[in-house]
Amino acid sequence: MMFQRLISILSFMFSVYFAYKYRYRVINAVLGRRMLRKLAVMAAMQIPFIRDKVLGSVLQFNRPQQNV
Repeated sequence: MMFQRLISILSFMFSVYFAYKYRYRVINAVLGRRMLRKLAVMAAMQIPFIRDKVLGSVLQFNRPQQNV
């Protein structure tokens, strides 16, 4: 029982280490799938800071300057 728990903890730690080490490959593999990419974008757009940043850069328009 104790040995099995130790193996589980070590496996989890190695998984986290390799996921961090190869994080860009993992992200590219996940976002390479169309449905997962759509879900990621939909989830990101639910976060107000990200939504404001993205929409602010995409929907820029020039306001006329007002002479004060």
